[in-house]
Amino acid sequence: MGRVRWSALVVALVMVMTGCAGCSSSTPTAVTAAAPTATTSTAPATGAPVPSAGCPAATAEPGLPAVVNQRQNIEVDGVQRWYLLNVPSTSTPSPTATEPGSTGTVSAETPRPLVVDFHGLEEGATIHSATSRFGVLGNTDGFIAVFPNGTGSPLQWNTTAQTGNPDLDFVTAMLNQLEATQCIDTSRVYASGFSDGSFMVSLLACTMSNRFAAIAAVSGLQLDRPCHTTRRVPILTFHGTADPILYFNGGIGTGTLGKILGRPTSGSSTTSTTLPKANLHGAGYPATVQAWALKDGCSPRSTDTRLSSQIILRRYACPAGTDVEFYIILGGGHAWPGSAFSKSISSLTGYTTFQIDATSTMWAFFQRFQL
Repeated sequence: MGRVRWSALVVALVMVMTGCAGCSSSTPTAVTAAAPTATTSTAPATGAPVPSAGCPAATAEPGLPAVVNQRQNIEVDGVQRWYLLNVPSTSTPSPTATEPGSTGTVSAETPRPLVVDFHGLEEGATIHSATSRFGVLGNTDGFIAVFPNGTGSPLQWNTTAQTGNPDLDFVTAMLNQLEATQCIDTSRVYASGFSDGSFMVSLLACTMSNRFAAIAAVSGLQLDRPCHTTRRVPILTFHGTADPILYFNGGIGTGTLGKILGRPTSGSSTTSTTLPKANLHGAGYPATVQAWALKDGCSPRSTDTRLSSQIILRRYACPAGTDVEFYIILGGGHAWPGSAFSKSISSLTGYTTFQIDATSTMWAFFQRFQL
């Protein structure tokens, strides 16, 4: 995707945000024919792994060190693209490699889950890898983590097109390359993202539901129209009620966004700290989460559980094998919960909570699902 003008970027963001910004979660647009029962489970999926083409060629040498943020180049549609690769050491068992009661000893060829983590606007793969630290967790828990890099200025993802989209081509080519060169469990491939990266994983949920077993989004879950999934997609999302960029109930803080990018919008109140009052059951992100629940065949009614002084967990009763979960961060900003990097820029993006860790919460959620 080429370079874009700042004004065009703001317009594009507004168009994306208005997709469900006018919806009201108290008046759903559709109701399932039969109310399903709650099936939420914290147990990992138990299906057999589905080895990728790279498994037979994977090295069996034990004790190899972890691969940390190794840049991988790939040409897509005549354009040079890249992503950062993180592979656990061969002494780290895969979470799908052992049976109950086993010793935990595995060979290097054991298929590993894959988490693809997308950065936010202008953030880039390197910074986002420090934000989420999925690579660090992957080396501990035995999964592969990659951080794709966007294009353009500011650095971003193309989330406006479902066909002829170079970023969708990039994701497809990247997955093909990873599955050919690494030993991946293709039934356990997951996508996560932050802000503009959340827009991207939302698009992937609609366009590549046959390749991603579940998605997770921080500060920016969308439901694209049209959204022709091939299966019900488990959804996990986080959003702060005091997000100064992507308002909890819809709309964009263009002044704050411009200030962060060093491009203040003419006439905007970039120094204003007044945010719209959050309605926990109103339009914007609450409505978007509910719309995903309805699409997944869940009940339109949700159950809220207060986990701590700052965290509410909203769940929907969904069919077996599908969950839709929404962590509402009371007073939270445009931040990755539990991230030290997010905290370091809180003067611009708002409060970062440490009452929950988004990365480990996502990984626990992902492990419950496989294709």
